[in-house]
Amino acid sequence: MTTNDQLHIKAILNGDTQAFSILVDRYQDMVFTLALRMLKHREEAEEVAQDTFIKVFKSLSRFKGDSKFSTWIYKIAYNCCLDRLKRNKRQWNTVAIDSFTENRVKALEDTFKQLETKERHEAIRKCIDKLPAQDGFILTLYYFDELPLEEVAKVMGVTSNNAKVKLFRSRKRLATLLRSQLEPEILNEYEESYRPAVR
Repeated sequence: MTTNDQLHIKAILNGDTQAFSILVDRYQDMVFTLALRMLKHREEAEEVAQDTFIKVFKSLSRFKGDSKFSTWIYKIAYNCCLDRLKRNKRQWNTVAIDSFTENRVKALEDTFKQLETKERHEAIRKCIDKLPAQDGFILTLYYFDELPLEEVAKVMGVTSNNAKVKLFRSRKRLATLLRSQLEPEILNEYEESYRPAVR
């Protein structure tokens, strides 16, 4: 994919602007999803996604290939979202970090993995929508785009250790919300469907 991206980038820089639409098609869904996780507003997310690709196009010649192209795009999207949040001076609801240890977060995630993929993604998406902006962004990279920690750090412009701390805090907040959703709804339904019939 990286090599493929590089071929399109080279074509664009050589004057083939049509090649840019291929890159937009490839990354627009993820950029929009990341923007939506941070901004919690569909129209604003669409505007930020558009702004992101305008900036990508204008600064394409500065992409040196030191990181994956997707990481570079997500970093631009992240900064565009931060700019929008600062401009709007909007405050999002905070979610208190429950007293989850690393083991409890892991145990909850292991239980969660037993659910069907579609069901799991939907539950995560609903809970992420309730989280503060940066938590939603980092967890989307982690759960949906499956970015390694080093790449997440590059996107957010922090060290790997800092990204690890941020990710753990975000996972704890998510675990707090997931537990409240899992226990009364999904887990009950899941257990019910696998309970032996009483004869």
